[in-house]
Amino acid sequence: MFVAYAELHCHSAFSFLDGASQPDELMAAAARNGHDVLALTDHNSLSGSMEFAQAARAEGVRAIHGAEIDLEQGGRHLTLLVEDEQGWHNLCRIVTRAHVHDRDHGDPPPAVPLESIEDHAAGLVCLSGCADHGVRDEPTLRRLLAAFGRDHFRVELQRPFQRHDRAMNRRLARLAEQLGVPCVASGNVHAHARSRAPLQDAFVALRHHQTLDSSEPVRRGNSAHVLATPEAMAARFEDHPAAVMEGRALAERLRFDLTQDLGYRYPGAEDVKADAALAKLCRARFDDRYPPGNAYRDAALGRLEEELRVIAALGLAGFFLLHRDLLELAREVAAEVRGADTVRSLLPPGRGRGSSVSSIICYLTGLSHIDPIANELFLGRFLNEELTALPDIDLDFPRDVREKLIPRIHDRYGRERSALVAAFPTFKVRGAIRELAKVLGLPPGEIERVARGAEPFGTGDVHHDVEVGLGSHREGRWAWLVKLAQEAYGLPRHLSQHSGGMIVSTRPLVDCCPVLPAAMEGRQLCQWDKDSCADAGFLKIDLLGLGMLSAVERCVESIARTRGERVDLSRIPFDDAETYRAIQAADTMGVFQIESRAQMASLRRTQPESLDDLTIQVAIVRPGPIVGGAVNPYIAHRQKKREDPSFQVPYAHPSLEPVLRDTLGTIIFQDQVLEVAMAFAGFSPGEAEGLRRAMSRKRSAEAIEAHHERFVSGAARTHGADPATAERIWEMVKGFSGFGFPKAHGAAFGLLAYQSTWLRVHYKPEFLCALLNEQPMGFYPSDALAHEAQRTPAEGLELLGADVNASAVECTVDADGRVRLGLGYVNGARADEVAALVAERERGGPYRSIADLASRAGAGRPSLEHIAWAGACDVLAGGRRPALWQLGVAT
Repeated sequence: MFVAYAELHCHSAFSFLDGASQPDELMAAAARNGHDVLALTDHNSLSGSMEFAQAARAEGVRAIHGAEIDLEQGGRHLTLLVEDEQGWHNLCRIVTRAHVHDRDHGDPPPAVPLESIEDHAAGLVCLSGCADHGVRDEPTLRRLLAAFGRDHFRVELQRPFQRHDRAMNRRLARLAEQLGVPCVASGNVHAHARSRAPLQDAFVALRHHQTLDSSEPVRRGNSAHVLATPEAMAARFEDHPAAVMEGRALAERLRFDLTQDLGYRYPGAEDVKADAALAKLCRARFDDRYPPGNAYRDAALGRLEEELRVIAALGLAGFFLLHRDLLELAREVAAEVRGADTVRSLLPPGRGRGSSVSSIICYLTGLSHIDPIANELFLGRFLNEELTALPDIDLDFPRDVREKLIPRIHDRYGRERSALVAAFPTFKVRGAIRELAKVLGLPPGEIERVARGAEPFGTGDVHHDVEVGLGSHREGRWAWLVKLAQEAYGLPRHLSQHSGGMIVSTRPLVDCCPVLPAAMEGRQLCQWDKDSCADAGFLKIDLLGLGMLSAVERCVESIARTRGERVDLSRIPFDDAETYRAIQAADTMGVFQIESRAQMASLRRTQPESLDDLTIQVAIVRPGPIVGGAVNPYIAHRQKKREDPSFQVPYAHPSLEPVLRDTLGTIIFQDQVLEVAMAFAGFSPGEAEGLRRAMSRKRSAEAIEAHHERFVSGAARTHGADPATAERIWEMVKGFSGFGFPKAHGAAFGLLAYQSTWLRVHYKPEFLCALLNEQPMGFYPSDALAHEAQRTPAEGLELLGADVNASAVECTVDADGRVRLGLGYVNGARADEVAALVAERERGGPYRSIADLASRAGAGRPSLEHIAWAGACDVLAGGRRPALWQLGVAT
């Protein structure tokens, strides 16, 4: 029996620390419960709206989009629902206005003045708000009625089963009658299932910085906020049947579809001459990269023509030209930052990473520095004819170049038309244990012991972590911690900023999604993450700051300054025996990607001998290969191959040999997931990419499982594979659902790993100095790097302490190859005062005494005390204690 109820007020986990369910969980529950339409109205946020829209399409439930907006006047809430495209634009502007003070002192909560609601009412339907904080006074309701009109304003009724809620609804119904508008019924949903209600209580307590015991007055206390069936909701409002019917009638009007074209276009997307311009640009560079006689010239020419054909078919030429223009802008910025006569100027402004490195067009246009033909890189992960979203081109830059580049991009495209991409840090095991255990009132010492013993990247087996941390099985509140932490795992915790993603547009971005102030002044942040941006068709540009690139550039500058040598890292020998001996001995502390303890242990077993080996090495210690069970088989096969060159690598199926030959029968690279699906199960490139995307999405187990049956049946159809073999290979693929590198990314990072190791081996003082000046980065603190560099006295590396008459602000290498610590390394000394101290010494000559230092340096007593405690004043007073005595510190 069809019941005319539509849920118009629902919160997901993107109502941070309030909603307790993901958008896809809400949609799946709605479908199970018999709903054919559901609205999402998160607090001052549209962060989950695109995920909600995609989940709705998958479940066959129609999505209504909206938000619950806080008013500045009195802390009241309104529920706003989108009717049409104009309503979406206006809601984006309202949410943007709510967050305009996000970065102000004290972090004021988001809220909007009522005037902003009135100014942007077109295309929206306004409900008067929830039972606890809705608008209840007649003057404000009449203002809203005047702004929205009788067809777009409704008085909202809710039944949270609290004291006097029936009386409240009767009063609101009378008020609605006086206003001449209908009422609508809603459930104020915060969880998709009753089992998730305790987690919602815990989130409320956490948001209020209270325990569950002390937070009872602010918690709901029942499960009325759980998504119920339409029948149950109609029964809940049996005394207001017209409000139930009106909610359904209103839902029928709200037909805006977020998955349709939002009107976004990236600059150059509609340039009809782009195909010809891209082809001309690539052919002009082709002979430089592949001159006549080059062994790869014919294959490269074939790949170029194929890529140009696919790009033309997909209409992506403007996409590549835009990235090339950004690279040229980066080249200008790099020239300004580096200076014209520096050794750094020999280096490119940035480097490509990720799957785009497999493209010959990226190689020819300078967006990649890795030859995809020589390295046999698979293109389909980055570009194929069945692409449904824009591909990603990731670019790494030194930190100082990136810092200047991002504002320059804002200036070039306009601040209204460019924004950084959001990210949503999720609850991981350790964080969930620490926060939820506090909410439960568990002992702090035991909380910390359990949290520290948990796997940092574990999959949520908190029961095991509690047993390991406490040495026994615990009941009571510890059992509740296990349940709550496992449910919280993977839910968004708060909004943050993507490490380097930007979007640019030909129209103001606020027409497409809300934009918020970013952490750095003058920048803005869109409210969607990279997946939602991709689903919306936004072009995401990844401009990433890479500390090792900065360290490498510092290092080559230092080499030129101390030794008079100009090092061009593109021309160093890539078969240097001394470098590979250091790698094979795991003497890699401080180098790129292969310095962790896990990598060191692996290096001793794999014994890399070439850049191809390093390509695999940087990719192997990743969650994908580890969970997929590829690491130990690869190492075992490599050791056997080294001992017996005739050893035949076993393959799970003969069709996998061409795909997995380089990785000795195991799946190490992300693109091998695509290749296995295509070679073994007969997937098309688009189907294989769909599987890969399912693996890369948050909480994607259900999406991955949807490909399972097609994989097994495809293997039987393509190769006659028996179910057991197909299931075994599927488990290999499924196990790779954790994070993994594409081979192209491994090649880019493997090259930098080699280059950084080569610098460490041949220019150890300069490399150490560069690392110290670029901290924080890598796995190890500065003292560990310094101690490791001095571990072998025969190498002659000497580290000198800070000295007020010899140290610069940063660490330096002197003419004798000794590394001198900078005064900036003195803990507790103010950076501006250290800089003033050094500047005065350079102006007026060395300091002659403690008194001279105190009178000239311009540093306050606290900074001078820290500098003296560090031994930097010993040269002026004959020792640390005399220096402290003269400063009046020692007694």
